[in-house]
Amino acid sequence: MTQPTRAQAQPRIRHNDYGVLSPPPPGTWQPRLSVSVVIAAYGHQDKLDLTLAALAAQSYPRHLMEVVVVDDGTDPALRLPEIVPENTRLITSEPGSRGRSNARNAGVAIAGGDVVHWLDADMVTFHDEVEAHMRWHHLADYLVVMGYVRFVDHRPGTPAPGDVHSAVSAGAADKLFDEAASEPHSWIVDLAERTDGLRTAGDSAYRVHVTNAASVNTRLLREAGPLDTGLVLGEDTELGYRLAQKGAAFVLAPEARSRHLGTSMMMRDGEQVRRYNSVFVPDHVPHMRWLRTHPRRQWLVPYVEVVVEAEGASYEDTRATVDGFLASSLNDIEITLVGPWSSVKEDRRNPLDSPLLDLVLARGLYRNEPRVRYAEQVPATAAPSPYRMVCPSGWVPAPETLRRLVEQAAEQGFGLVSVALDEADEVIAARLEHTGAFARAALVRAEGEPLDAAVHEVYGTYWLDGGTLGFLPAGQAEPPKRGKSEDPALMREVTRLRAENARLTDQLADVAKDAATPGKVPGASAKDSDAQAKASRQGGPKALLRRLR
Repeated sequence: MTQPTRAQAQPRIRHNDYGVLSPPPPGTWQPRLSVSVVIAAYGHQDKLDLTLAALAAQSYPRHLMEVVVVDDGTDPALRLPEIVPENTRLITSEPGSRGRSNARNAGVAIAGGDVVHWLDADMVTFHDEVEAHMRWHHLADYLVVMGYVRFVDHRPGTPAPGDVHSAVSAGAADKLFDEAASEPHSWIVDLAERTDGLRTAGDSAYRVHVTNAASVNTRLLREAGPLDTGLVLGEDTELGYRLAQKGAAFVLAPEARSRHLGTSMMMRDGEQVRRYNSVFVPDHVPHMRWLRTHPRRQWLVPYVEVVVEAEGASYEDTRATVDGFLASSLNDIEITLVGPWSSVKEDRRNPLDSPLLDLVLARGLYRNEPRVRYAEQVPATAAPSPYRMVCPSGWVPAPETLRRLVEQAAEQGFGLVSVALDEADEVIAARLEHTGAFARAALVRAEGEPLDAAVHEVYGTYWLDGGTLGFLPAGQAEPPKRGKSEDPALMREVTRLRAENARLTDQLADVAKDAATPGKVPGASAKDSDAQAKASRQGGPKALLRRLR
């Protein structure tokens, strides 16, 4: 199968506004890209048979589509049924690496398509579902496309694979199920309605990457890396986040229709799924700020990577800058000290005569600080961290400086915020870089075009005054003080916890009041509200379809 080429200029999607793309109507264009449909399956041979029967009736050219089914250890083993697409393979995941993520990774490893289309093994796709995905991928090679899924009731044996193949071939897949009783991905519909079909979703667009009906450019997927096998749930969200850090734009395509046979785990036990994911996923996804509220916690993937060049700077200047960032009220950071560390040798007999003594001291001071690491050169990207702060040695931020800077960049959606520190002889500046913006700019910039200029095109850039933000030269800045009583981050957390305590106290009082009222069921009003909210959401899909079509 052919591989994508980057010879032609890529369209410039600003933030996630993919409205600049105009896909052709189905059946009116000539496809050229290949697609690998990857299906991870465990048990439920009857549902897999229906999934493959629907795929065998797709409008997309047969020679450009392959299907890879990965049996994740079913006993007895799964088999390929009578009705399957022409280019279909069935493999088995390794016995020592079971699980949904491992199975999907095994499928991607042998996939030869230009695009990977994730599909669950209990999905019935409409006649042009694959084509609807691929129309978008032909327009830009950094897209993630999410199809439109509805969940339908299913009884084993109905419909039969032959009936599914016939209906899908005739463009009548909607006649197979009780459409009026079907339910959508409510949270995706809600997100789309709030963000003009994801066009204004900004950094939250990655959340729609759900691997039951999503597709992604293969090159982009392999650059982002495989699904994280350490996550049992939420692994598709985490991969979506990493794809965003590689420059992906996320498209919601309601015309790419499919039906899920039965309800999802989230629909059956949403509260427990959210409770589980709130423990394991935030470590990997810094954008989940609502779950990273503790002012002093450290996380696997930091929100901001701070880069400080130590080479050529005095130990005192390096220490002042690093200590300033370590004292930031935004604690969710990692600091990379850049210098020729492999050349730094300490004289064991006469330590004060050590070559590069300032670097010896800087390395020694932070050798046991878990938030400081050492690098010979600035890493090519801050990924998976969403922001990188580059600051010259000798300049010290105030405790709130980094937080204010990142919050302003996130609110305005800037790809680059430059901070003027000194303009006496030449401009000395610090930089806050949005990881996804720089990755996107690298994908779309023209030959010879400065990267910062491309960043300005796709995300926007801005200049700020360092003094206004609280930056000071090392000689004028006070060292961080221990036990500072008015730590802004701690005060914010105290305020949040007090408000939460008050809310729970009021809720407990209401329950107690209801319990004391004869004939009244405690919590009935809350249940009524939930029912009303659910009824309201049922109208969402139609509104979404009207707007996006």
